[in-house]
Amino acid sequence: MAREAYREALADLRTAVVEMGELVLDRLETALQALTAGEPQQAREVIDGDEEINRRYLAIESDCVDLFALEQPVAGDLRFVAASFKITTDLERVGDLATNLARYALSSRREQLPDLEIEAIGERAHTLLADALTAYEGEDATACRTIAERDDDIDTLCQRASERLVRDLLERDPAIDAWTLEPLLDEIASVLLTIRDLERVGDHAVNVAARTLYVLEGDPELIY
Repeated sequence: MAREAYREALADLRTAVVEMGELVLDRLETALQALTAGEPQQAREVIDGDEEINRRYLAIESDCVDLFALEQPVAGDLRFVAASFKITTDLERVGDLATNLARYALSSRREQLPDLEIEAIGERAHTLLADALTAYEGEDATACRTIAERDDDIDTLCQRASERLVRDLLERDPAIDAWTLEPLLDEIASVLLTIRDLERVGDHAVNVAARTLYVLEGDPELIY
């Protein structure tokens, strides 16, 4: 019976991580909608909901500590518990990035800026994280191996968007007055931060995939 309870605890841990991931994905999607559609109410929902993500993170952390202390897992189970805790850390940080995006949405005025395909980049980052979590849930090593390659595409899009934004600024009329330029620079800084945070979402998706591979294959280079 004790062994059965232990196996159930491991299954519950996987379920808790997946459910936390689903919540984070939902918040990220809402933040992206607020960012692209200019919906302040959606932005505030994401900001106000960050505490729930933090609570789930702490609850899973407590479960992992209990498994380490009370059950002393070895081999594959040890890798699973360690990697699952690391994955929740990535998810908590994506929750923080979603909150950042929501805050950018509240202050955004992008009428004067070029089309940078922020929505397309955000959708790719969201999909990448969702697929990484699906690979974790289904223990799919093949899917994990494709995540890093797909993240390279996101990195390229982010770099192009940043370069276009800077190029647009440099090509503007040099006679533009400081009163007009200052708010524009603030907006450009906000957009650059948006691009950076979307790139980081992709990086965390890569981490989730790498940690899942660590569980499946035991390569210690993958857990960091």
